[in-house]
Amino acid sequence: MTQHPIGILGGMGPEATILLQRKLVEAVPVSDDRDHIPLLIDMNTQVPSRIAHLIDAAGEDPGPTLAAMARRLQDAGAVALAMPCNTAHHYAKAITDAVTVPLLNMVELAADHAVGTLGKGGCVGVLASPAVRRTGLFETALQARGLSTVWPTDDDAMLAAIRAIKVNGQSDKARETLRASSRALAKAGADLQFVACSEFSLIADSVADDANAVDTIDLLVRAIVNFSQTGRHAR
Repeated sequence: MTQHPIGILGGMGPEATILLQRKLVEAVPVSDDRDHIPLLIDMNTQVPSRIAHLIDAAGEDPGPTLAAMARRLQDAGAVALAMPCNTAHHYAKAITDAVTVPLLNMVELAADHAVGTLGKGGCVGVLASPAVRRTGLFETALQARGLSTVWPTDDDAMLAAIRAIKVNGQSDKARETLRASSRALAKAGADLQFVACSEFSLIADSVADDANAVDTIDLLVRAIVNFSQTGRHAR
């Protein structure tokens, strides 16, 4: 089977990019190295902070850097792009305007999954950075499909957990923050929850035991495998 190379806009953060790669390795049955998905990875840890730009309103716009990465990946032969950072999807237009290959948009993939799972009228809880909420990315995509959205109420705790994972990796405190937020979303009426921060993807097994939860990186993995194997974007 011909496998088409996928370009990964990575480094946001590095562990999330490695997690995506590991999940892709595990997602494909293989008998030889050639059966794996070919990836072109731009592990750019110098992308300006999305949190600084969106929350602190003091940081550099990441859009031009992401656009330059997208062009490099297309020039290197990528037939589609993917980005394992939910917040960075706020800058998706800068990416798609810079290239002619498609971006496998994780937010749109999640919204499609939600409406396919719940149907119109369902309620989706989003476990993500407060920066993601400020962008309105998930609300816009979900509302367009007839779904409502609920969020954790303690922005400071969520942001502190994300920053701690970036610096120190997984911790019991970060896990408890995610678990408590997941429980709160379930009580608030969420029929489905998205782990929609790639730092939280590293501890996605810490959601509430009874939560119907999906990691958006897993949805991206599915889309990457499909596009690489078929050359088509099935959402």
